[in-house]
Amino acid sequence: QLPLVESGGGSVQPGESLRLSCAASGFTLENYAVSWFRQAPGKEREGVSCISRRGINRNYADSVKGRFTISRDNAQNTVYLRMNSLKPEDMANYSCAAVVAGLFRPCELSPREVRYRGQGTQVTVSS
Repeated sequence: QLPLVESGGGSVQPGESLRLSCAASGFTLENYAVSWFRQAPGKEREGVSCISRRGINRNYADSVKGRFTISRDNAQNTVYLRMNSLKPEDMANYSCAAVVAGLFRPCELSPREVRYRGQGTQVTVSS
């Protein structure tokens, strides 16, 4: 069983919304910060958003600020990424990662110590 599994991707039209889920199994996700990444064909992977262990600190890439919201439900061992007002340039494979971090440490969009990484879910935005 994979430690992190993303779901919720799909094909939408510009302006629509999706909610991605990052579900952990076999370990307690609460013990890690979580980052979301995306990678489009021919482009490097970029950090989209992250959330600290307690959920107090949340960061977003400039390209998604005001449109994406990250949250976590530690009871469900899951982190979510709500994506509103999707644009064609948001189209990519989205993946999540569990990041080693101190309890009160702010999260990082480019984390250094990834412990687990999911395989991703595809988001397509096209009219």
